[in-house]
Amino acid sequence: MADRLAALFTHFAVTPRTFHSGPLCGINSLGTEEGLGQLHVVREGQVDVFHGTSAPVRITVPTLLLYPRPVPRRFVTDATVGADMVCADLRFEGGAVNPVQAALPDHVFIPLERLADSQPVLALLFAEASSDKCGRQTLLDSLFEVLLVQVLRELMAQGQIGSGMLAGMAHPKLRKAVTAMHDEPAHPWSLEELAEQAGMSRTAFASRFKEVVGVTPGQYLQSWRLGLAQKRVYQGMPMHLVAEEVGYADDAALSRAFKAHTGLSPRDWRKRQPHWTGRS
Repeated sequence: MADRLAALFTHFAVTPRTFHSGPLCGINSLGTEEGLGQLHVVREGQVDVFHGTSAPVRITVPTLLLYPRPVPRRFVTDATVGADMVCADLRFEGGAVNPVQAALPDHVFIPLERLADSQPVLALLFAEASSDKCGRQTLLDSLFEVLLVQVLRELMAQGQIGSGMLAGMAHPKLRKAVTAMHDEPAHPWSLEELAEQAGMSRTAFASRFKEVVGVTPGQYLQSWRLGLAQKRVYQGMPMHLVAEEVGYADDAALSRAFKAHTGLSPRDWRKRQPHWTGRS
């Protein structure tokens, strides 16, 4: 079976950077830095999580808290004892263009006991967080990267994403068509071919895809192609090569689709990008 997540992380990297380990005490405001998500692992202790003026979410058991986008929040813990936590910033390459970031809800809370496959990674994460050995930062960052992949697996396996790309990738049949589009964006996919990938009739596939993913297969393919094009445009690749890589007949056709998608020509769009975050 093709790896459903391979193309996503190949084209749109997510780079963790650990910034806290140990007790977190009192009132702490987080989630305000533009372009950064965060991943928190509560190892022990109670945390009240406030989002705006809504009632707090009380965390009383070891829990993973994923914020793929900046969401202003407050963590309130005992002022003396605090809560034992390990935290990392998440820099999603491409920001809002990154399909993983776009596919996730504003926040995801998962008790650690539900992450059975992640127990060895969590044990090593906690051990490294408590140590002062050389290479600690690099290893912690790598462990957070592994943990994020395992969380995405869990969300797909448990069907916890109601619609969108990850819901499509979790579907036993649709995922084959979604993965095919990710792996071969330049292929001139027809509805019939995609339905064949999914092992469904053309009509059933089109209907089910729209119901689960929220857009038609054609709209999804165009969005994926243009996301890849934005990355290449930012990197300065010549337009005729970008068009060839992402499946447009020529640079003029790509430029028209690009402007319809972003509201700007490729050149103007590139000038307005402060930084394409993540690894190239």
